[in-house]
Amino acid sequence: MLLEFALQKPREWLLAHDTDPLTPQIAAKFLTLAAQRRQGVPMAHLIGWREFMGHRFEVTASVLIPRPETELLVEVALASLAGLSTPAVLDMGTGSGIVAISLALARTDARVTATDLSVEALSVAQRNAQALSAHIQWWQGSWFEALPSEGKFQVIVSNPPYIAAHDEHLQQGDLRFEPSQALTDGANGLSALEKIISGAGLRLLQGGSLWLEHGYDQAEAVSGMLTAAGFANVQTHADLANLPRVTGGVWA
Repeated sequence: MLLEFALQKPREWLLAHDTDPLTPQIAAKFLTLAAQRRQGVPMAHLIGWREFMGHRFEVTASVLIPRPETELLVEVALASLAGLSTPAVLDMGTGSGIVAISLALARTDARVTATDLSVEALSVAQRNAQALSAHIQWWQGSWFEALPSEGKFQVIVSNPPYIAAHDEHLQQGDLRFEPSQALTDGANGLSALEKIISGAGLRLLQGGSLWLEHGYDQAEAVSGMLTAAGFANVQTHADLANLPRVTGGVWA
């Protein structure tokens, strides 16, 4: 992938020209990229994109790198939207926009709104939406405070920061290069989830649903918070690794 990026040529071209010599400039660029990769710089940061649900999304150091397990959040949200006409959908903490944009592309009739505290992240999300011709309304700010005073939704989704501040994984792998405010709440990993759950009822239509991505060991805590907040039919869905990854419920 690094050689494809350095040459700006597809894999098929490389296979057909595997004996062609590299120019000194291309060789130097490739060696620099390879050295950065050996130092742990994520591939998505080196080439500037990552695929998610069949679409290419721009990635910078200002946003989380899209991960396959987040596709589950989109799939569960789409199932909740089945049978609804022109539904209103909210994605909170949108980052690069992968969830909001994937929902907007899959349900072109939906009215999708997305928020993020980070101005830089919203800029990345807006560029991704423009590149993929997805129509989304954007608001900058902290969770529900970012929204206008009026407006309710059939479905609210979020992949908030849910890693505890003391978790050793924050110092490992790609997480070392990603924005800390998108990974951890700086506390026990549950505070952002709790804030979303406690405020969601005021922004959901009756019968609307809230779906949250969370850590593999947080399903029980999230389920308890949802039930305590008044949500019914609380369910947890497992990702492809069979880990509990998305939990939500219906606002009665």
